[in-house]
Amino acid sequence: MDMLWSGWGDPAKAAPLPETVIGLLRDLLGVKPRSAEPLRLEEIAVPATPLDAAVLQELSAAVGDEAHVRTDAETRVRHTRGKSTPDLLRIRVGDVADTPAAVVLPATHDEVLAVLRVCARYGLGAVPFGGGTSVVGGLAPERRGPFVALDLRRMDQLVEVDPVSRTATLQPGLRAPEAERLLAEHGFTLGHFPQSYEWATIGGFAAARSSGQASAGYGRFDEMVLGLTVATPEGTLEVGRAPRSAAGPDLRQLILGSEGAFGVITSVTVRVRPQPRVRRYEGWRFASFEEGGAALRRLAQDGPRPTVLRLSDETETLIGLAQPDAIGADGAQQNAGCLAIVGFEGTEEDTARGGEAAAAVLREGGGTFAGDEPGERWAHGRYSAPYLRDALLDAGAFAETLETAAFWSRIPELYSGVRTALTTALTDAGTPPLVMCHISHVYENGASLYFTVVSAQGDDPVAHWAPAKQAANEAILAAGGTISHHHGVGTDHRDWYVREVGALGVEALRAVKRRLDPDGLLNPGVLLPTD
Repeated sequence: MDMLWSGWGDPAKAAPLPETVIGLLRDLLGVKPRSAEPLRLEEIAVPATPLDAAVLQELSAAVGDEAHVRTDAETRVRHTRGKSTPDLLRIRVGDVADTPAAVVLPATHDEVLAVLRVCARYGLGAVPFGGGTSVVGGLAPERRGPFVALDLRRMDQLVEVDPVSRTATLQPGLRAPEAERLLAEHGFTLGHFPQSYEWATIGGFAAARSSGQASAGYGRFDEMVLGLTVATPEGTLEVGRAPRSAAGPDLRQLILGSEGAFGVITSVTVRVRPQPRVRRYEGWRFASFEEGGAALRRLAQDGPRPTVLRLSDETETLIGLAQPDAIGADGAQQNAGCLAIVGFEGTEEDTARGGEAAAAVLREGGGTFAGDEPGERWAHGRYSAPYLRDALLDAGAFAETLETAAFWSRIPELYSGVRTALTTALTDAGTPPLVMCHISHVYENGASLYFTVVSAQGDDPVAHWAPAKQAANEAILAAGGTISHHHGVGTDHRDWYVREVGALGVEALRAVKRRLDPDGLLNPGVLLPTD
């Protein structure tokens, strides 16, 4: 099943906002109903492909069948940009400026290489496309001519499981739920559950350095990757042959997070873990974000570290966004404070022992046990926030997210700086916002902050957001944060990424790109500025 072309996920799961929430948006933020309905898919005017018959024939030969090279309007629209709020607002009014000239569906590593050879011959850009869930412009290359979307959905197999080493080799187009189903047949789990879980792919996880909601226990995706196979215009790159090595710099880390700019990931070997027998999630309340953050830091640094550990600030807790399926429900705003979700996975004995030890730390840190209900509600609605975002857009509101990370000592300044930047920029634009935040991932040395912003759309919602996004990015760098913790760089963060890594770092990465992709065909302008 394809994702909703003009929104997130399964169209059957989309639901309008309750009238109580619509009233709150109107009274609190001045949100007005949309002036016009979005276009229907069939109303979007997509120009005919600029590729001539000879190019299409060669692409078809590369993937074995002309049915695997698609130039129809609907397929090309469905592969236009990603799923950020500006992406959706643009496609809903028929903006097809970033539409691929064709969508090509290879089924093997060799077919990917063959497609890249055709692209090199004709100077075509090539954008790897997994689940299409990018929210940072990762699927919107700089336009220097036509490009093709390299849809990897046919590369969707579990290739091998090594139960002795506890590793698995997966193809890049395998969607996360199917990967979990296939691994479960062998008694294993990857343990990677980001908010995009239902639609994102294994290759996308690696290309964007994804981090899942259970990262406190299972780790980030880049920590799971043991080996990669990559197709480049210059040939095949194989990296990773042991769990750890002192044989020079780790080239896996060069590909992880490269967002298709250096090559197309065609195989991923990951470490897996036994399926947990017990999954338990519970809620804890703190009087303030500062107090709750200190308790989370203690667990992250001194243990015991739960599998899931996250904390919503006062505003996010009050609104109920910590439990997205409770928005507008009776009692959603009761006992606000700051809600922490704490989860344990493993054996019955391990989860019980870990839960008791963590509870002692949380109580000592000022936490009050709120029972299992908040945790179970969070687990039930953990993938529903993007649907809520779409419902807000449908109601005439603007809603977007951004995230960052920093060392623990810098978290207070980072939190305050980004909130102030967003609030000031949007208020100055005449649309005072609601800015919410939660600690989404924790480490011994720091944490990630995930912000959600809701406001009225303004006359031009895309232009309305740009100064606020820029102000937030500047605040992130000023406070010592990283421009992205798990969403990636894309084109949206590229200019700030350049400042974060410095001129010499950028030149080193450009040298790598010139060697692997000398004509600059792969995702041009994503991650790095074009030469």
